[in-house]
Amino acid sequence: MSKHIQAVRGMNDILPQDTPYWRLLEDTARHVFEAYSLEEIRLPIVEKTDLFKRTIGEVTDIVEKEMYTFEDRNGDSLTLRPEGTAGCVRGCIENGLTHNQIQRLWYKGPMFRHERPQKGRYRQFHQIGVECFGLAGPDADAELIIMTARLWRELGLTDLQLQLNTLGSAEARVAYRDKLVTYMESHLDKLDEDSKRRLHSNPLRILDSKNPDMQQLIADAPNLLDHLDDESKKDFEQLCDFLNAAGIEYVVNPRLVRGLDYYNKTVFEWVTDQLGAQGTVCAGGRFDGLVGQLGGKDTQALGFAMGIERLVLLLQQVEVAVDAAPHAYIIMAGEGTTQAGLLLAERLRDVDSRLRIRTNCGGGSFKSQFKRADKSGAQLAVILGEDEVANEVVAVKNLRQGEEQQSVGWNELGAFLQSHLDLNSK
Repeated sequence: MSKHIQAVRGMNDILPQDTPYWRLLEDTARHVFEAYSLEEIRLPIVEKTDLFKRTIGEVTDIVEKEMYTFEDRNGDSLTLRPEGTAGCVRGCIENGLTHNQIQRLWYKGPMFRHERPQKGRYRQFHQIGVECFGLAGPDADAELIIMTARLWRELGLTDLQLQLNTLGSAEARVAYRDKLVTYMESHLDKLDEDSKRRLHSNPLRILDSKNPDMQQLIADAPNLLDHLDDESKKDFEQLCDFLNAAGIEYVVNPRLVRGLDYYNKTVFEWVTDQLGAQGTVCAGGRFDGLVGQLGGKDTQALGFAMGIERLVLLLQQVEVAVDAAPHAYIIMAGEGTTQAGLLLAERLRDVDSRLRIRTNCGGGSFKSQFKRADKSGAQLAVILGEDEVANEVVAVKNLRQGEEQQSVGWNELGAFLQSHLDLNSK
């Protein structure tokens, strides 16, 4: 007997018991985004490798170690997208969506990074992202953050903390960068190998190091907030004012720099302590220079991405209720009952598309069908025998409560189910 083929490590099947949580998250996100007049864009999974080298930065873990890169038959270097922003910017430039226009876009889909798989972090992972173009000023930053807070409320997630920072302008960062490099050079013996390698190519990324041996060194480093230009200071103060007015609680984290090179000014993360080491569930900020960097006209831009796997883990952990079980299971036993049952199920779906009806295809005794109905999780069993077909009625039995079995006419069955079921539950 040949050995069965298993999934690639870190690329997981999403099983039926988990997909209701995925749908809940995706449907709620769509609903919230539409309330803010965002439009959906769908982007390729494969892009040219240079796109990510130019946007994410060549001296980053993603580009150096984690990308799935290959040559196609034409000899072009292609990469499975490790994140969504670069492809969205590329798509908007290519299709003329950013030139003197405001765009508010969202997308969802798989991303790929060759990391060490662990809970909440996989090699194929999924994100929901939002990118907005042509919007300057902290009011746009605030609305984006307020929108994420609304999404958490609608999902029933309460244990999330907003961390906020500003990276300032490019000019301010250059001046700060020099001070940071001088400081780090004076403590060279305390830097790990990754930090030494980044010291002159991307020193701000050292502040994002998770190495516990370097945390005191990082805590004592010069503070970027002390080196901001006046415009960035004013924008950040206004952003905080907007969030305060909206009742959004936050913590200013001056070490928050984000892992990608293209951010400027506002950066933020929503974090939780409920998922162990993988505590960030949503992160983003401004990337005003990225459109110009990729050959488009300079355009203000901002956005965020949220990790679906981590949010699903959180929904399951806080026991947000989801229900994908059938509302009713139609049991059919006897001559002529199968056809009648199939047609009756169609009539019920015509009455109300929210009704989840499962028919007992494949035959079986009354006893075996009742077992299947119970195992399906259905609330009601709708029973069709030969007598019920002859009289155009059904017997309805509540499988979850000890109520008396009731006889209901075919024409009244749809209304009966509507009155006895909660069709608006998630």
